[in-house]
Formats: sequence, structure tokens, C-alpha cells
Amino acid sequence: MPELIETNGLTKTYTLGEVTVNALQGATLTIERGSFVAIMGESGSGKSTLMNLLGCLDRPTSGRYWLDGVPVEGLDRDQLAEIRNQKIGFVFQNFNLLPRMSAMENVQLPLLYRSGDTGDADERARRVLALVGLAGREHSLPTQLSGGQQQRIAIARALINEPEILLADEPTGQLDSHTSAEIMGIFLQLNRTHGITIVVVTHSDEVARFASRIITFRDGRIVGDSRGSISHATAVDAARSYARAEVSQ
Repeated sequence: MPELIETNGLTKTYTLGEVTVNALQGATLTIERGSFVAIMGESGSGKSTLMNLLGCLDRPTSGRYWLDGVPVEGLDRDQLAEIRNQKIGFVFQNFNLLPRMSAMENVQLPLLYRSGDTGDADERARRVLALVGLAGREHSLPTQLSGGQQQRIAIARALINEPEILLADEPTGQLDSHTSAEIMGIFLQLNRTHGITIVVVTHSDEVARFASRIITFRDGRIVGDSRGSISHATAVDAARSYARAEVSQ
């Protein structure tokens, strides 16, 4: 598969008063299009810093980053914003939903920042909500839904612009183990059925087991890069869980 992400010697240094923090120290990696990657490490290991750089939310102190063959360091703020809106979908631990907006309205928010014809916004929102198992809940407010359902809204919002890659930072951090497995099942199906590249930052072995590749960080450096061991049975279980969730909503 062709490479979607390539980095060479990425570093990120923060200065906090008189203290210098080397959050990322020479990260070099490639991520293939259509892959499912888990980035693991303890708090402060550099994994979230890398995620911010890959998502064009921050700039590295040094090193190079190519996204779909484009050198990101040469882009201005407007170009970076366009990449974030059109190529990348973001899912965070905190669902970041607007409480007074319905599920459909929350999902449609990225369309407000996209230039050109976005088609029928309502139909697009219904389609991605159905994709994550929330058909029929389009007009529900976030406060009327469970944590797992709120995270599904966040995933649908990340999908509305049909991104090539989903970046998820601790997406199950506020969920119980059963709901976490359902959410990861959705990611797995998006990857296997729709070919979306998935990169998940996590400290959980249970979350990482859904990935086909696991990259481990410690003290700002890559210390491990291995193929995941997800079995056919795991994939089937995830698919069944996903299907059950669709029916139950």
C-alpha cells in the first residue's frame, strides 16, 4: 500500500519558564494508506505530541512531515486548515459536542468550514450517523444520549467530510470496557470496509489489540514498532458488536 504519512526526524521542544521539555525526539515513521495503527505509551511519552503534529494542529521544532506526498512544513495556516478539514477527521477523548445542538447539527459543523458544494448536508449527516449506528437519533441532544452514543456522534462528525485518515486520541478514555469495544469495532469496520486509515493514540492494550500495527513511545522516542495480532475471530466479534449496536439504536 502507498504511504499516506511519512516523517523524518520530527522533534518538538517546549520551553516552560526555565525548563526545556523535549516532548518528541527524532520520530521517523511511515504509515501506509488503509492501515490501522495504534500509538502506545504512558503519559508524557510523546504520543499525543506526535498526534498533534500528524493532524497539522502544531508544527514541529525540527524534522520533516509529508502527508500524502505533500511537505507539510511548507504550508501556510490557511493551507493547513484546509488539510485538516478535508483530509483528516479528529476524534478526542472528550467528545467536544455542543450541548444545545442536536446530533445532526453537531455532525454538520465541519461543513461550515468547507469551501465549495457540500451537497445535501442533512442527507450526508443522516448517512454518517447511520454508519455509526445512530439512525433515528438525528434530533437527540447530547445530554439525552449515553457516553458511547456521544462518541459515535463525534466519529460521525469526523466522517462528514469523507477524510482519508481518522486520528483518534484516547477515544475510549471515558467509556466502560463494553462500550469501548463497540467503539473500537466501529473503527475496525471503517478501516476494513471503507478503507479509511485509522491512527489511534492509547495507553490501553485492549484498545491497541484492534490495530494491525502498534508503535510504542517512551520519553519522546519510538521504542517499538510491531505488527498487531488481531485475529479473524476478533474482527468477526467486532463486526457483530457493531451490527448489534446499529440494530439497538
